[in-house]
Amino acid sequence: MKTLILYSSYDGQTQKIARAIAAHLTDCCECDVVDLRLAHDLNLQCYQRVVIGTAIRYGRFAADIDHFIAQQLEWLHSIPSAFYSVNLTARKPDKRTSSTNTYTRKFLAKTPWRPDLCAVFAGALCYPRYRWFDRVIIQMIMSVTGGETDRTKEVEYTDWQQVSTFADDLAQLTAKQVTQCL
Repeated sequence: MKTLILYSSYDGQTQKIARAIAAHLTDCCECDVVDLRLAHDLNLQCYQRVVIGTAIRYGRFAADIDHFIAQQLEWLHSIPSAFYSVNLTARKPDKRTSSTNTYTRKFLAKTPWRPDLCAVFAGALCYPRYRWFDRVIIQMIMSVTGGETDRTKEVEYTDWQQVSTFADDLAQLTAKQVTQCL
């Protein structure tokens, strides 16, 4: 089953997760990992399954995801599909589900797309790589939420076992199934 894994990433962690999912699936299927901004050049009819992953920055997903969903909604509903979001709020274990993660819950409530499988992954904190403004704002947010504030540190919060479990569940999506997200 040919699988398309689309991602929208700010600092690379969402892309890293997309590549890990693809690597996990290599035994069962062929995967293409593509930046969501380049999806308009793809022949989507070549794929039998799709995964879309997107990061959150300042409480928002990239606008590209809403645009893609609006244009490809019929196709998204015609094949098995999955969604994952990546954010620093999910560094707290009780914020790693589609029902407990505020950003993901709101997104799923407003989008007309109903993915068959959903996940929320903790991202990475990369202070040295951020632009000055982002570093200051993210440090302020982390201070308020009890997170890491040392601007010299990089911390990867992603639970790679959770990513593997998601990939295992994704491999089981071989026909259109009932939505498991909400």
